[in-house]
Amino acid sequence: MRRATVGMLALVAAAVLATPSLASDETFRRSYPLPASGTFTLSNVNGSVQVDGWEREEVEVRAVKSARRNQKDLKRVQIEVEAEASSLTVRTRYPQDVGVEVSVDYDVRVPYRVRLNRIETVNGAVRVGGVEGTGELRTVNGNVELLDSAGIFSARTTNGNVRLELRHLGSGPGGANGPMAIETMNGSVVLALPASTDADLDIRSVNGDFRSELPVTAQGSLDSREFRGRLGRGGTTVRVRTVNGGIRVVTARPTI
Repeated sequence: MRRATVGMLALVAAAVLATPSLASDETFRRSYPLPASGTFTLSNVNGSVQVDGWEREEVEVRAVKSARRNQKDLKRVQIEVEAEASSLTVRTRYPQDVGVEVSVDYDVRVPYRVRLNRIETVNGAVRVGGVEGTGELRTVNGNVELLDSAGIFSARTTNGNVRLELRHLGSGPGGANGPMAIETMNGSVVLALPASTDADLDIRSVNGDFRSELPVTAQGSLDSREFRGRLGRGGTTVRVRTVNGGIRVVTARPTI
């Protein structure tokens, strides 16, 4: 009996190993030329977006599509790319009917001096690093992070935190100098700026408070929930709004 059982288990194991596995994901990878002053746009729905700057004058797009149930759904979600001489647009297209449970996670490299026209998703985080320019970063359910960057950027989420770490504020491509808008409904905001920053702050938090490590000259009454003030000599207007969360302006730490 024991020998028969062992033999049966061996047959079952062999059958499992012989059965071809069904891939649960699909990878899209393409590269496109884009000048350093070009414009990049990415629109996603379900999945995170990571964008990093590099020295090359090209964009490398890597996207991983993952299906939760039906692997055939992978083919129903399309990645569309519209490439022009000075702009590149990437869109995630879902079919009109419901029931397609597919997420797409992007990992993108762009020229570090780029205009991020809009980087957005609905369900997922948006993370950008190592760029110098202008940009608009958006999600609905997820955090927004901008790290080791410089320029003028706006960020918005509904359910998530926002963190922006800037080596320099202002003077984006074409002389763009703001304003910046940073918003979240359910989450906190952390804005890291160099100690030498010149900016005008417009702060409002409904259920939270405001604190700054940088010296701020108040303009009008001092209120921890609604505040107008000036960093240094003033300059780029930075408008920050939260409903449920605090707002912090902290000193940017030098990167190695």
